[in-house]
Amino acid sequence: MREFGYQQVSDVETAVATLATSADARYLGGGTNLVDLMKLGVETPELLIDVTTLPLTDISETADGGVLIGAAVRNSDLAANPVIRQRYPAVAQAVLAGASGQLRNLATTGGNLMQRTRCSYFTDVTKPCNKRAPGSGCPARDGEHHNLAILGASEHCIATSPSDLAVALVALDAVVHVREGDSARAVPLTEFRRLPGDRPDLETTVEPGALITGVSLPGLPIAAASRYRKVRERASYAFAIGSIAAAVEVSGGLVTDCRIAWGAVAAVPWRATRAEAMLRGKPVAIESFAAAADAELTAAEPLEGNAYKVALIRNVTVELLAELTGASR
Repeated sequence: MREFGYQQVSDVETAVATLATSADARYLGGGTNLVDLMKLGVETPELLIDVTTLPLTDISETADGGVLIGAAVRNSDLAANPVIRQRYPAVAQAVLAGASGQLRNLATTGGNLMQRTRCSYFTDVTKPCNKRAPGSGCPARDGEHHNLAILGASEHCIATSPSDLAVALVALDAVVHVREGDSARAVPLTEFRRLPGDRPDLETTVEPGALITGVSLPGLPIAAASRYRKVRERASYAFAIGSIAAAVEVSGGLVTDCRIAWGAVAAVPWRATRAEAMLRGKPVAIESFAAAADAELTAAEPLEGNAYKVALIRNVTVELLAELTGASR
């Protein structure tokens, strides 16, 4: 591992200003992803700025009935928070599905949203990777790609986002609050991460050096009935091969509102807006759920090794929507 400097900061302004003084600095939260990448030589910062000491560790209720989650809130504290468990159960379920207890005790909300892909070509510095070394190629397309993207990918990159938490947050209209230089702004989480296009190395839409200060969730009544479902290759701690966060509102046998997001299918948590639009006003029925999933999946471009994900996501979507609405199979 490359030698690096370490600095604690006490306020957001100092953190952002300190990072701006270094040509190669990173913010350090729990370090559960960054430190691993440093050991592999993927990340080689000259300075780590410890942001866990910032006053961003609270979960507070907002005037609109929602919540504001500080960027330094530990995953374990987020999952255990009674307001989150009652009003946004999919968020708590996603956190608990996402990692071991030891990792949840370290990992932070902001760090979770910034974690990088686990594509084996990205994490192996002896291999080409457009995300790590722009222009070097994407060997995953012809190589090992069984758990890579089927939606929103490009010829330059088929990596997936590994975050469970982000899937639930995207489904429930979360907004990311960031500090960029002297200004602060709010970015809908659906717009925070970028699809790869021809620049897979550019992973977010915020400025380099921006610091996440918090994540807000609106006061959505529908969120109280939300759930998160994760499919993985083993029952113990593992990254998803497909996941879904969903919430459905029903009246008179019809779907009046719904929220659906998928994980492990794209470089971003995938908000299934086409499926949502198809479901609104439709009868609560297995056939409606399947048709909505199929409509969203018309955009899928699977490769030979990950084509199974199309059926997997379709099936888990139908299953969870049926569970949420009580539809009989």
